[in-house]
Amino acid sequence: MFEQAFKNVDDVLRKEAGCTTELDYTEQTSWLLFLKYLDGLEQDRADQAALEGRTYAYILDEPYRWDHWAAPKDATGQLDYNLAMTGDDLRDFVNGQLFPYLHGFKAKASGPNTIEYKIGEIFGEIKNKIQSGYNMREIIDQIDALRFRSQAEKHELSHLYEAKIRNMGNAGRNGGEYYTPRPLIRAMVKVTDPKLGETIYDGAVGSAGFLCEAHDYLRAQNPDLTTEQVRTLQERTFYGKEKKSLAYVIAIMNMILHRIDAPNILHTNTLTENLADVQEKDRYDVVLANPPFGGKERKEVQQNFPIRTGETAFLFLQHFIRMLKAGGRGAVVIKNTFLSNTDNASVGLRKQLLETCNLQTVLDCPSGTFQGAGVKTVVLFFEKGASTRRVWYYELAPGRNLGKTNPLSDEDLWEFVQLEKTKADSPRSWSVDVADVDPATWDLSVRNPDGGEQAVHRSPQEIMDEIAALDVQSSEALARILHERP
Repeated sequence: MFEQAFKNVDDVLRKEAGCTTELDYTEQTSWLLFLKYLDGLEQDRADQAALEGRTYAYILDEPYRWDHWAAPKDATGQLDYNLAMTGDDLRDFVNGQLFPYLHGFKAKASGPNTIEYKIGEIFGEIKNKIQSGYNMREIIDQIDALRFRSQAEKHELSHLYEAKIRNMGNAGRNGGEYYTPRPLIRAMVKVTDPKLGETIYDGAVGSAGFLCEAHDYLRAQNPDLTTEQVRTLQERTFYGKEKKSLAYVIAIMNMILHRIDAPNILHTNTLTENLADVQEKDRYDVVLANPPFGGKERKEVQQNFPIRTGETAFLFLQHFIRMLKAGGRGAVVIKNTFLSNTDNASVGLRKQLLETCNLQTVLDCPSGTFQGAGVKTVVLFFEKGASTRRVWYYELAPGRNLGKTNPLSDEDLWEFVQLEKTKADSPRSWSVDVADVDPATWDLSVRNPDGGEQAVHRSPQEIMDEIAALDVQSSEALARILHERP
């Protein structure tokens, strides 16, 4: 039922001139799903209050509740066509009344982690792009037919929503901003092995894939949670920050579908925070992240970091190290050139990582792991506190070209997860003593002493994807230079 409804919604959205990509389809589906979800949440709370003899105070005033403006019902529970708006009336209500009303919640909320604040933040950032009220009526009817009040329904819907996010990742040159392959995330979660009661943080949260997978992992490891443990998981475990509006909205919706009712996700530029201001109370037990690669930050943002560089990913790595508690574990995706670049920032950051953390493992990912990204990546696994003495490397070699129709799988990472427990040597894995690393460069390049895998030639499409990604980076760099010229 859910899958067909999503397809029907996308079919209607394709008629809209303002909706041209998978990103648009997911954005527009997301705000409607959120309001449908909110209606169900309020109904559940009202029912619970009635059972306890209390009067429930609704978050939304009646004219702005889903069952009033979107899907009013008659006595038989069917859509009341006499009351249901459509056409220009529906579009004008959404644009002129609903969105401004919902945005107003941000100013009235008691704090950023309340559902009221999330409502205001979401509807201040996104815009309704469905300009035909008749198309909107069709979409609302499809969304209204969805039921995700039970955990089983939420679980099914969360999988379909993840599929939409994956399609976003495959659709655009910047898709990697929204989608990290879930098998890679799951492997990172297994290796860091978060425990119930620990705090988990992603300062470049994107679509919240890391936090959602960590949630599923903790649920699977702890099937019989007490009421207090459920509250801990809901309210005091997962934390994230996201700069981009669309990613923020998707992250909120994705976590809601993973049973986190009021996600601790802040809409902010993480890198504008001065590292010198970070206190012990601000730190976390586990960091899981895939910060944007290829981005550049302004000079004033770079002032917040001891090692100043315009490379966004390098600033994020400094942030993550700082945000970890002593003994905390991190798993961070970064471009593989970080291991060997000879510029002062790269050398200095490698030195800092090795001296302030135990860099236990480097996972070398093959080309094509990230669709359309055009870069090779590694995953750094480290523990904050003791310095590094020995680094274990694993060269992931699926033995095939990775692409849209042949993506990374859990089976590809099974051996890595198993061998990482003991840091065993194999044809794909080896260890390097830090004492043997040149202190002039701290070069940590991936060099398999056994020669590693044979080169797998890339397909023409992969090469074209890389060229397109490099074109985008060049255009963005040129635009920044022109903007910064006096």
